[in-house]
Amino acid sequence: MFIFLIPLILSNALQSISQLVNSLIVGRWLGVEALAAISSFFPLFFLLVSFTIGIGSGSSILIGQAHGAKNEERLKAIVGTTLTFTFILGVVSSVVGSLFTWEIMRFIGTPENIITVSVHYARILFWSLPVMFLYISYTTFIRGIGDSKTPFYSLIVSTVLNVALMPFLIFGWLGLPRLGVYGSAYASVISTVLTFIITLIYLSKTKHPLQFDASVRKHLRMDWDLLKLLLRLGIPSSIQMILISLSEIAVISFVNKFGSNATAAYGAVNQVVSYVSMPAISLGIAVSIFAAQSIGSKQLDRLKQVIRAGALLNVVMGGVLITLVYLLSKEILSLFLTNQPTLTIAHDLLMITLWSYLIFGQAMIISATMRASGTVFWPTVFSVASIWLVEVPVAYFLSNFTSLGIIGIWIGYPAAFIVNLGLQYAYYRWSWKQKSITSLIH
Repeated sequence: MFIFLIPLILSNALQSISQLVNSLIVGRWLGVEALAAISSFFPLFFLLVSFTIGIGSGSSILIGQAHGAKNEERLKAIVGTTLTFTFILGVVSSVVGSLFTWEIMRFIGTPENIITVSVHYARILFWSLPVMFLYISYTTFIRGIGDSKTPFYSLIVSTVLNVALMPFLIFGWLGLPRLGVYGSAYASVISTVLTFIITLIYLSKTKHPLQFDASVRKHLRMDWDLLKLLLRLGIPSSIQMILISLSEIAVISFVNKFGSNATAAYGAVNQVVSYVSMPAISLGIAVSIFAAQSIGSKQLDRLKQVIRAGALLNVVMGGVLITLVYLLSKEILSLFLTNQPTLTIAHDLLMITLWSYLIFGQAMIISATMRASGTVFWPTVFSVASIWLVEVPVAYFLSNFTSLGIIGIWIGYPAAFIVNLGLQYAYYRWSWKQKSITSLIH
C-alpha cells in the first residue's frame, strides 16, 4: 500500500501545486482582493464537479472488482458507459454554471468589491468542464486497476503546463495579452485540454490496458443496466460531495460577512489544508482500490489487513505532516499573504483545525472500506449528518452569537470530523459483530 501511495500522494501534491502557484502569484502580486475573488468562487466550482467525482467513485469500485475478477469485457463496458455519461454531464454543467454564475455568487454573499472578477473567472473555467470531467474519469479508471503511476505522469505534464503558462498569461510576457487574474483560469483550461490529449496518446503508445481503443469505443453507447448500477453506487457519493460543497458555500457565506480580508485568509488556509489532508484522501483512494480488488478476487480475509495498514499509515504520514505545518505555520502562510491583519486571521484559523485532519483520515479509511464492498448509503448518511447537523450549525452559531467571530466558523470542522469518525466506527464494529465481513458485502 505504501508503494502504491507514493505516486498517488505525489499526484495529489502536483494537482495542488498549480493552485499553490496560482495563489502565490495572485496573492502576492495582484493583491488580496484578487485572491479573495478566486477563493470566493471555488466552492461553487467544486459543487459543479461534485457529481462527477461521485460517479468516478462508483466506477472505481466496479473497475476494481472487475479487474480483480479478470473480467476485461465488463471493465471496458464500465469505462465506455462512464465516459459517455460524464461527458454529457460536463456539457450540462458548463451551460448551467455559465448561465447562473452571477446569481449564485450574489446568493452566497460575495463581497461587492470582488464579485465581478469572481464571476468572470468562474465562467472561463466552466467551459472546460466537459474535457475536465473526461480527464477526471480516465485517471479514476487507471487507478482502479491498481496503476497509480500513469495518473502521476499525466499530472506532471498538467502541472508543468499550468505553471509555465500562468505567468505568461497573467503578466503578458513575450507580447501575450496581459490577462491579470483571468490568466490563471485560461492557463488551467489550456493545460487540462492538452494533458488529456497527451494522456490518451501515451496510453495508446504504451499499449495500456485502458487505452482508448476500439474495444472501449464500441462501449461508448450507453449500457443502461450498467449505468443504473453505476448510479446506485455513485449517486450516494455524489450526494455526499454535493452536500459537502454546499456546506462550503454556506461556510464561505459566513466568512464573507467579515470582509475580503477574511475571505482571502480562508483561501490561504484552504491551500495549506489541501496539503495536510492529502495523505488522508490518498489513503482513502488506496484502501478503496485494495479492498475492491480483494472482494473481486474473493480474498475477503485481506480486508482487515487493508484497514490496519491504512490506519497505521494515516497516523505516521499525517502526524509528521501536521507537526511540520504547526512548526512552520507563519512562514507557510506568509508565502500567500503579505497583509498582516489577513495573515493573523489565517494563522488563528489554521491553529484551530490542523490537528483534526488525523481524525478525518481515520474516518476516510473506514468509509472507503465500506464503499468498496458496495455499502455506500450509510457512509454517506454519516458524513452528511456530521456536516449539516454539526459543522454548519456550530460554525453559524459560534460566528454569529458569540464573541469568537470568524474563529467560531473553524471550530465546526474538528467537531464534524469527531462525530463522523464516531458514527463510521460504530457502524463498522456493529457490522463485524453481526455477520463478520459478509455484512459489509451485499
